[in-house]
Amino acid sequence: MKKYTIILITLLLAVASVTPVKAQEYRNQSLTRSYLRGWEYSLKAGFSIGGTAPLPLPEEIRKIDSYIPSMAISIEGNATKWLDEQKIWGLTLGLRLESKNMTTEATVKNYGMKIINTNGGELKGLWTGGVKTKVKNSYLTMPVLANYKISKRWKLVAGPYFSYLLEGDFSGHVYEGHLRTPDQTGSRVDFTGNSIATYDFSDNLRKFQWGLQFGGEWRAFKHLHVYADLTWGLNDIFKKDFDTVTFAMYPIYVNIGFGYSF
Repeated sequence: MKKYTIILITLLLAVASVTPVKAQEYRNQSLTRSYLRGWEYSLKAGFSIGGTAPLPLPEEIRKIDSYIPSMAISIEGNATKWLDEQKIWGLTLGLRLESKNMTTEATVKNYGMKIINTNGGELKGLWTGGVKTKVKNSYLTMPVLANYKISKRWKLVAGPYFSYLLEGDFSGHVYEGHLRTPDQTGSRVDFTGNSIATYDFSDNLRKFQWGLQFGGEWRAFKHLHVYADLTWGLNDIFKKDFDTVTFAMYPIYVNIGFGYSF
């Protein structure tokens, strides 16, 4: 995520540094004409907090022992077309660079697992014990949102979003428990004390994801606004043919930040 953010900021600074005064004046005139025709443009920056989880919680997960959200930054640019003269109803098309991160620990029973043993081989079966999971995914997301302006300062937005996975990490380790392989009646491998075994499902993450976004925006000043959005994934983060984890998992995150309208 950091790499893509640095590239985006560098390009923006490069464009800004070579823009002469006349070009700046032309840009301002173009924005004014666009606004009179019902177009509005904005840039946003914020951070996300949430988690990637199954819904409802399956019986395999007996207890959530800890949840640690990590810093997840988003940068977005969008264009809004107002559909009426009063600018009450509109349609927004955006492009967002974002990350969705978390770390959790859980106590599970008969949880589908594929662990990496000490010699580099893999063991697949059902795990009972502790599981620590790290999720750190970066996406390029396109929201398509309907706008409804309640007042001059407040508006609501809702609609679908479509994401492409740029970088994905779904990994962790298991501890204090045992693995039955290949099923509940199979041979048992125990892990006690400081013994752990790692796993990595990053290559099994789905590239394309989609879901719904709901939110609101408050215009603090003429150009500056504050926003909050909820994004709810509607398809499993894992590929269709991935059967180690036997239940679907969905990214559910709240994004809070500020924006600048041109």
